[in-house]
Amino acid sequence: MSPHFSRGAVAAAVSCACLANCWAQSDAATLKEVTVTGNPLGSADAVAPTTRLEGDELTLRRQGTLGQTLDGLPGVGSTYFGPNASRPVIRGLDGDRIRVLQNSGAMLDASSLSFDHAVPSDPLTVERIEVLRGPGALLYGGSAVGGVVNLIDNRIPRAPLFDAKGGVTGAAEAGLSTGDKGRDGALLLESGNDRYALHADVSKRRTDDVAVPVELACSKPGSAQLARRICNSASDTESGSVGGSLFFDHGYLGASVTDYRSDYGTVAEDDVTIGMRSRRYALAGEWRQLPGWFSSVKLQAAHTRYRHTEFEGDEAGTRFRNQGNDLRLEARHQPIGPLEGVVGLQLDSNRFSAEGEEAFAPASRTRQQALFVYEELPTGWGKWTLGGRVERVKVRSDRSSDPDVTRFETGERSFTPHSLAGGALVKLSPAWQFTANVAHSERAPRDYELFANGPHLATAAWETGDASLAKEKSNSVDLGLAWQSGPHKAALNVYASRFSNYIGLVDTGNTRNAEGEVNPTDGDEALADLRYAGVRARFHGAEASGTVRLLGAGGLGRADTIGTLDFLWRADLVRATNLDSGEPLPRIAPARLGGTLSWAQGAWGAQLGVDLVRAQRRVPAEGQRATDGYALWNAALSYRVPLGGSELLWFARVDNITDALAYSAVSVLTTTAFPKSPLPGRSARLGVRLTF
Repeated sequence: MSPHFSRGAVAAAVSCACLANCWAQSDAATLKEVTVTGNPLGSADAVAPTTRLEGDELTLRRQGTLGQTLDGLPGVGSTYFGPNASRPVIRGLDGDRIRVLQNSGAMLDASSLSFDHAVPSDPLTVERIEVLRGPGALLYGGSAVGGVVNLIDNRIPRAPLFDAKGGVTGAAEAGLSTGDKGRDGALLLESGNDRYALHADVSKRRTDDVAVPVELACSKPGSAQLARRICNSASDTESGSVGGSLFFDHGYLGASVTDYRSDYGTVAEDDVTIGMRSRRYALAGEWRQLPGWFSSVKLQAAHTRYRHTEFEGDEAGTRFRNQGNDLRLEARHQPIGPLEGVVGLQLDSNRFSAEGEEAFAPASRTRQQALFVYEELPTGWGKWTLGGRVERVKVRSDRSSDPDVTRFETGERSFTPHSLAGGALVKLSPAWQFTANVAHSERAPRDYELFANGPHLATAAWETGDASLAKEKSNSVDLGLAWQSGPHKAALNVYASRFSNYIGLVDTGNTRNAEGEVNPTDGDEALADLRYAGVRARFHGAEASGTVRLLGAGGLGRADTIGTLDFLWRADLVRATNLDSGEPLPRIAPARLGGTLSWAQGAWGAQLGVDLVRAQRRVPAEGQRATDGYALWNAALSYRVPLGGSELLWFARVDNITDALAYSAVSVLTTTAFPKSPLPGRSARLGVRLTF
């Protein structure tokens, strides 16, 4: 990221906001917070299982990557390619089956292409994260067949922050961590009145190699040959954004520009680092109380320029670029009797290229057009939901970015995926609620699944696509039961998905060298020979979570003078099987059980928790190692200090208190470079957050 933008442009926007309003203070408008992901009508009760992470809970959970921040939520894991590249895994599904969104709009990067590619977003600048578990293909496309992660911020303000007098508000956060010698900070400022709002934020994060409970070898120049750290896991990341909105009587129109830069080690190779750059231009608006057939219309559009370079020492190696546009129009129709709903149009287009010796996928262009409809029918006992989506996807491969590379197949494929979904919410009693969801989802193969043909050294494999692949198809069902009585609550979801054509990497049993020779005999380092193929597959599992008030108002015993004590528990289990071979699918999380004691009294808060992860022995016969079970203990302490109209929150968190040695069954490092893949050891983070 250009420092001229991150500092100069942001500072200019902040200065303009402050001068325009003379730092006048006023109360912000109070908005009703609702879950927006998978809930286009803004209903108070969502049918699909969704988890929200915000406020103090998000502040205390925040890690350096999105995957690590969400890891441990019911049904959610992490791909964990070291501490710098980690994407969410939902119910055993990852990659292009999980859609990562920014304010419900598409986020364009290369993180689904390879596990060592990071998501270009810093959790420090996110205000809320919503996780939709289960098929989200109906509203967000085939790449959401496994779920959706929606990163929500206020870079384009959706409502006035102040009345006509105007004002300024903001937040600042800073932290230090021990396990990686991390230093991080973020600043957010917002200003405006009832007719406009301005937003600016910056963040900075820097870490050294992360500490682990075992000595690991390292060949990086200047580093110890043997140390209790993951070699080449340091990082340097910064981001900045400016945005603003104009408000009128029945809506708003706003825009933002966001820059993100990260330089980090890939950990699979001691001398390889990645320099990532991403710039995103976004536009959003809404028009309400319209005459005619539609009562409101929402617009979202973005243009993204993403690139990263893989450096071998100081020498630039393979270069990846991804540039694209997305447009989403969503119109809410007037009620048809009791029936309410939305119809939508979504357009996506992107150009991808990879140049260099280790480019395993060709240059390509993908275009997608989609129409969708979502309807809700309220009843006396709850509501019905029903919807459908049809897409037109074209994927074209060419060698224009690097004509000298002739191993890639050229051509174009077209697909027409269809998705249907239905659901019901039944209020069994004031305390009990039952939900049911069924879905048929289809996903078009991605460019690399069709046309890849080259060495992917981050995963120690030669990956080959199949241009004849058909659409990925699945049928799924999700049943949920939830109960709440005062502070006590519990929720259980069971689910099953069956794929008639699950696209995955299949081990051929052969090896290749870096030039592509099959089963080489010259002693070169061998790469596993993997091919994309469609197989029949089944996923099924369960998730449960809840809260029990032990002490305090509504608890099992009254102890108001010492505050409240809650026990938060969670558990999940997923099983995934290749029905063609009868073997387990790779990189599936084992059963997990967790519990946290949470105490609060006045300005003080404290937590003590543990996550128990069972051993994973259900692994394919070739290519993945079994992992042992482990227990990770954590603790947190917070203290809130009111400062007039502002508030200061001090917090401290310790992860992996016992410094346990643990390996993730979900990480691809467990299959290709097992000694380099331990999870971080004991680490403490001390931080402070000021809101004003």
